[in-house]
Formats: sequence, C-alpha cells, structure tokens
Amino acid sequence: MEVEIDLKAENKEIVNRYRKLIKSVRPLMKNDDFKQIRLAFNTALEAHHEMRRKSGEPYIYHPIAVAQICVDEIGLGPTAVIAALLHDVVEDTDMELKDIEKLFGNKVTQIIDGLTKISGVFQQGSSQQAENFRKMLLTLSEDVRVILIKIGDRLHNMRTLESMPRNTQLKISSETIYLYAPLAHRLGLYSIKTELEDLYLKYTEPEVYRDIANKIQQTKATRNKFIKEFVEPIDEALGNSGFDYTIKGRPKSIHSIWNKIKKQNVTFEEIYDLFAIRIILNTELEDEKAACWRVYSIVTDFYKPNPDRLRDWVSTPKSNGYESLHVTVMSKTGQWVEVQIRTERMDAIAEKGFAAHWKYKETHKDQNHNRETGIESWITKVREMIESQDGSAIEFVNDFRSNLFAEEVYVFTPKGDLKILPAGSTALDFAFDIHTKVGASCIGAKVNNKLVPISYKLHNGDQIEILTSSKQRPSEDWLKIAITSKAVSKIKDSLKELKKLVAVDGREIVERKLKQLKLEINEEVMAELRSFFDCKTNLDFFYYVGKGRIDPGQIKKFREEKVKRDIQSPLVIHDTKSFEKEIKKVRGVDADQLLIGENMDKIDYTLARCCNPIPGDDVFGFVTVIEGIKIHRTSCPNAVELMSNYGYRIIKAKWTSQKELAFLAGLRITGTDRIGLVQDVTRVISNDLRVNMRSISIETDESIFEGKIMLFVHDTAHLEQLIQKLVLVDGIVKVDRFDT
Repeated sequence: MEVEIDLKAENKEIVNRYRKLIKSVRPLMKNDDFKQIRLAFNTALEAHHEMRRKSGEPYIYHPIAVAQICVDEIGLGPTAVIAALLHDVVEDTDMELKDIEKLFGNKVTQIIDGLTKISGVFQQGSSQQAENFRKMLLTLSEDVRVILIKIGDRLHNMRTLESMPRNTQLKISSETIYLYAPLAHRLGLYSIKTELEDLYLKYTEPEVYRDIANKIQQTKATRNKFIKEFVEPIDEALGNSGFDYTIKGRPKSIHSIWNKIKKQNVTFEEIYDLFAIRIILNTELEDEKAACWRVYSIVTDFYKPNPDRLRDWVSTPKSNGYESLHVTVMSKTGQWVEVQIRTERMDAIAEKGFAAHWKYKETHKDQNHNRETGIESWITKVREMIESQDGSAIEFVNDFRSNLFAEEVYVFTPKGDLKILPAGSTALDFAFDIHTKVGASCIGAKVNNKLVPISYKLHNGDQIEILTSSKQRPSEDWLKIAITSKAVSKIKDSLKELKKLVAVDGREIVERKLKQLKLEINEEVMAELRSFFDCKTNLDFFYYVGKGRIDPGQIKKFREEKVKRDIQSPLVIHDTKSFEKEIKKVRGVDADQLLIGENMDKIDYTLARCCNPIPGDDVFGFVTVIEGIKIHRTSCPNAVELMSNYGYRIIKAKWTSQKELAFLAGLRITGTDRIGLVQDVTRVISNDLRVNMRSISIETDESIFEGKIMLFVHDTAHLEQLIQKLVLVDGIVKVDRFDT
C-alpha cells in the first residue's frame, strides 16, 4: 500500500528547519555568509530533490540536521554549516567537486572532499571503511572541521538508525563505538561521545539498554531526593562564601553503567556511583585554580573524600584540553558520590571540545596564548603518524586507535619538561618521542636515577634520562617493545634501510648463481623463485639470501625442477589443492583464494569459538575468506572490530528453533560454602532440568566459594530457566553466564 505524501506540509517543514538553522548561526555570521548559506541550502535542496531516507522522509532533512548539530552541539560557524549542508551532494548526486569550487571556493571544497567516501573497487582483504577513515584523517592536518562535521553526520545517522535493516544497524553502530565515539572523546566532545555510546548499546544490546534505562527512570525520584539532601549544606556554604555558581546532578550514561556491570561483574543495584554532582563556577581566568580548590575544601568539610579517587585535571589538563577537579566523597547515607568541580570556561570546553577551545583561545590573549595546548599537541601527533604511515589502511586504523585513543601516562625529562605518552609506553617510546636519533641509539635509561632496560614500562611521575651509544642500531626485537606509532614507524624505517643494504648483497649473489646456471633474471624467473622459496616479495628473497637464511646452492635445485616442468606434458589438474598450488606459482604466495558458488541454496556455517553463541543469542554472520560463514554473538569481544573494518561481509543471522541440538555454555556461581552445596547444585542441573555437564570446578576461600560449570543447553531460555533454579539453592548469592 502506497503512503500518500503531503508535499505542501513537507516543504513547510523544510523551510521551518532551515529558519531554525539560520537563527542558530546568525550571531556568528559576517559579510556575505548568509548569502552563501542560502546558496548552499538551495544547491543541496535541488541536488537531493528526488531523494528520500530509509524512513521515508525527504533527504534534505539530514544535511540540515547535521548543520544544526555543528552549530548547537559542536559550536562551529558558517563555513562548517555550508559544508554540512553540501556534505553528501558529491557522493550521492551528479554534482562534482569542481562545481562546488566554482560556487563556494577552495576551503569548502577541501572540507567536502574530505567528507566524500572513496568509490571504486577495493583489493581483496582491504577494508573500505578503513580506507575512508584514513582519507578523512588525512584532512586533519589541513582542517579539523572535516572530522567535526563527520562526527555530526554520524550522530544524526545514529539518532535515525531505527529505520535501517538489522545488519546495517550493527555495522554502523560498531563503526561508531570503534572509531567515532573515541574520536569525539579525543576532541573533547563529551556529551556527543556519551550519546554515541548509548545509541551503540541501544542497537546492539536492545534488551540491556532498555533494562538499564528503565531502572534509571524508576530510581529517578529517590535519586533526586538524595541529590537535594546531599547538595543542601554545600549550596549554603558556597553561597555564604560569595561564589557565583550553579550545581547540577546527573546520572551516569547507560553505556558507562553497562561497562561497570560487565567489568566489575555486579548488578545495577550494586553500582555505587550511578550519578555525579557538578559544581560550575563563574570566575576570572587567573582565579580558576584557586577557586576550584577552595570549593574542594568546602565539599570535604561536609563529606569525607576517598583519597584514591581524587583526579586533578586542573593542574595538569588531559591532552584533549579537558580540565576539571574530580573527588569521590562518602555521603551521610553510606553512598559514594562523585563531585566534579570546574569553571564555566572548563565546562564549555568539556561540552563543545575543540571548537570551544579555539573560541576561548581567540578571545583570551592570555600568557598561554602561544603555548601549544594538549589538543594541538594531539593533532601534531596525528599529523606525524599520518606522514609516517605506509602500511595497509586497517593497520593504520588500528595504530590510530591504540596510539591516540589510549589512556595516558605523564612523565618528565631530566630538565623537568612534561611529556604525555600512551599508557603502556616504554623507555624506548620515550627515547623516540625526544628525537629519532636518540631513539635509534638508545641502549637503556635511568628512571628516577635507577638503571632500567629499554623495555621498562613508564609510570606516572617518572623522570627519565635516556642512555645512548653510537654503536647501537634498531633490531626487529624492538618492534615487540615499542608501542607508539612514532617509535614503531621509525624502527621500521631503519630496518627497511638495513634490509635494503643486505638485499643488495643478496641480489649480487643470486645474479652470479643464475648466470652460472644460464638463467636470465627477469620477472617470470623471480616469480618462480619467490614461489619456490616461499617469499612474499623480491626484496624478502634477496634479503634472506644476503642474510644466509636461503642457501644460494638451493637455486640449483630450483633450476632442476624448472627444467623438469618445462619438458613435461601439459599440466592436468585433478583437485582443488593442486589448482591452488599452481595459482600460487603464477600469482605469488600471498594471493588469497576466494571461491564463491553460483547457487548457494544451503549455506554451511560454523559457530565462532571466541563467543560460543547458542540459540536465542542475538547473532550475526561474518563471511570469512577461508572458513565460510562464522556465527558470532553481537556482544562478542571481536564483533566491533569485524563490523567496523569489514561491514560489507556482515550478513543477517537469526535462530530458528533447534531444540534437539545442545550448545556449550558457561555459568559462574558465587556464594557462601556449606556441606552438601555441590550435591544440591548438581541435583538441580542433572535431575531437575536433565542438563548434561561437561565440567564443574569450585574454589573456596574462607567459606566464600566461586564455581565454574560448563554445561550443554538448548537455547537462552533454557539457560535462563537453569539460572533461576540455581539462584534458589541455599547459599548461592549470584549466578551469571560467562564467555566460554
């Protein structure tokens, strides 16, 4: 049945949304900005005229919404609004970049080029998402607005994901949690990062999301009463001290609560810090630090602080510009409460991140104006990383995540200069961060005046002096020690140079040997040599000869086999293996074989061992190159990475009733020990529910026990029934499933 569309009402709504956007951006407009925004709107409206989103709405709603997010939630100005309105026209319509340049100039064109996905055919084993992410990041060195608009685009797509098919929801959600939420966090966009994480959970674990959201709603009245009573004495004392301030109480995000439930293996009711109190001060720039500590003093006059939970990002801001003083205190009712103390400027940077940071920097010509801030230093590191990357796009994305989204460690040089490196960095990483030459000649370090090896892992507050030697050279073992992209890329560069020198010697040896055997060195012979000696590239082959790993005498054996093959009758292939072997000889050893049937009426699958899905679990299929289709749980630890990098290989999968089959699952039981407990547990499992156990192990520590049971069940409903029965056993406090 066709739905009748009220075009008049739609056009009215489009105009209303456009007017709302103009109202938001008007205070930031200069000169002919309005004329350019109107032209961008009309161009986008015309280009997307016939297009509709999956929800059935006119497509133009999307670019207007992205532009609105850029202004209201990220704090960008007119140029970003123009680019946001036009961000899909080159990708989805007949318009080209040269048309954009003619109408809007070079800057807008550059931003739109960064936002336009790469089209065309990708090599086997490569990832279109990773390639596009790399392309977008390459523009970071030119204009950070590309990334900020892309985050706005992703936020709106996540807000409207309801109408998309399930496999698309999983792919987009996983990309979001894998790349875009950490990127928003890194650029200081905390509220956007939080919403992206919550929306990810909404679409990948809908039941978990609804359960936590309902519990937050149910506890709202009690929480508000508690917050009111907790804040009362602080409010009075701040007022008496003459502070200009506001106090807010807010619950933690659904995703962060879910993380705590998983990591700490607790229930919703057992989480102690479900909300945070935020005190925001209006004070002069030069008084900020002193004011925050005065408020800390007032808060701790009423409530005892937890000394292990004090976080001072006022004295040392995070590298994304975040500044705040966090203290966890004990309330009168015995609950821990997190109190965040910050100024209005700090709050603006925490909410709007990068854009607020720049606005503040432009309007406050303070003594720190010329000093590179944490967020600028981070962007400098991104640029360095982009320039030094020559691997695959997937390597690049994984490097990017591990180096630039990681937690940080704060260390000092011998002169007292602060250096911020990813957590887990070693003395070798620190040496390369100082200078490439220092890193390449590093033989060890003195940490707090104590001699340590290059593999020493840095801790907060360490003071490091690097020891060098002119005879030292990087080795392949160093790649197991270094974790920062700068150190790894510089070590690889050094090893490549060394490899090339060795390969030159190896080539001379090979040429002499081939000459003796009356063989010419050409590409066909080199391909056969690579295949015979199982080497990926010519450089590898020459290097192994130069290093002595391949004996030049074996080339004679290769020559003999070649002669035999050449005089044999035409090749007859009877099976797949010999076909693959012959293909390898022609294409080289690294070519993946991907055989796809024409009529796959029945598709075989295997269950992924990393998450052992059972019927009833929310699952998806992943098309592997060698092992066909593998079924994973959507909550599988590997799911996010698979869907982020290989979204095009994800297929929908749903269980049909398979009661006759049994699937392996693991249960963890905890409680207080008593005589006969194990007997009662096994009775429930074996007799009452007739479930087969594969193994059971129970450890007791001073009358507290923890048991792990591996058993076979039909589906999640069967497993849930078993959990409910076990919880009723006397002495058992908790039963939960664990990944086997």
